[in-house]
Amino acid sequence: MAKKLVIKVTAGADAPERCSQAFTVAAVAVASGVEVSLWLTGESVWFALPGRAAEFELPHAAPLPELIDGIRAGGGAITVCTQCAARRNIEQKDLIEGAGIAGSQLFVSEIMPDDVQALVY
Repeated sequence: MAKKLVIKVTAGADAPERCSQAFTVAAVAVASGVEVSLWLTGESVWFALPGRAAEFELPHAAPLPELIDGIRAGGGAITVCTQCAARRNIEQKDLIEGAGIAGSQLFVSEIMPDDVQALVY
């Protein structure tokens, strides 16, 4: 039975290595055929806005826009935390194509099944 991978990113440009690791793991998992749900919380929510990922730089790391494109192209889901978006005045209409906004109820329902692995960065 295939496992699903749910990754929660709690950092953005404020902790670039942790942020990059989360996006890299998500992209590699999608490319490997794993079903991936990537949750953006805290400062990482900014990367769900058009053009914001291009501003992120980390030496020796894959460019964030390429990782995001790979996640979306492979069918990975990208979800922005409802409260995190609200605190930053971000609405659904502001997000990149394919990203959505949802709350903890959906996150919990995604991570509870036995065939799911959850990671938090």
